[in-house]
Amino acid sequence: MNDMARAKYLPIALVVIGLIFIFAVYPMMTWISPSGWRWMPPQPEYEQILMGTYATLGIFLIRAAKNPIAHASLIWFTIWSSLVHATIMLLQVLADPTERAHLIGSIPSFYLMAGVLWYLMPSRSFKNQQLSDNS
Repeated sequence: MNDMARAKYLPIALVVIGLIFIFAVYPMMTWISPSGWRWMPPQPEYEQILMGTYATLGIFLIRAAKNPIAHASLIWFTIWSSLVHATIMLLQVLADPTERAHLIGSIPSFYLMAGVLWYLMPSRSFKNQQLSDNS
């Protein structure tokens, strides 16, 4: 897929991922798939912080969809923080077999979201061209 096609789909992915962060984290942790999204024993204070942080990030991703090139650092933060989050969780799950459900829940979800955004981010030359065209 070329840069123009990726640039077309990136705003859609940002809105979808933003909506997931805003509206899906809580249901996934509480009633859809708690074993794949919630650490045992449950830690409500930690979970509230996580849900608030991801909902806030979701709002900013939706806002970034209007001009992704201008918000590239936010998008790259989302990519890298998702990769780090999922990798730390993966290492924790490997050390604690009782949390293996995360291998089919939150861990692949964070890797998938990071992978989609990474793939859709346009090349540096495309970004430079877009920024110079807007000047």
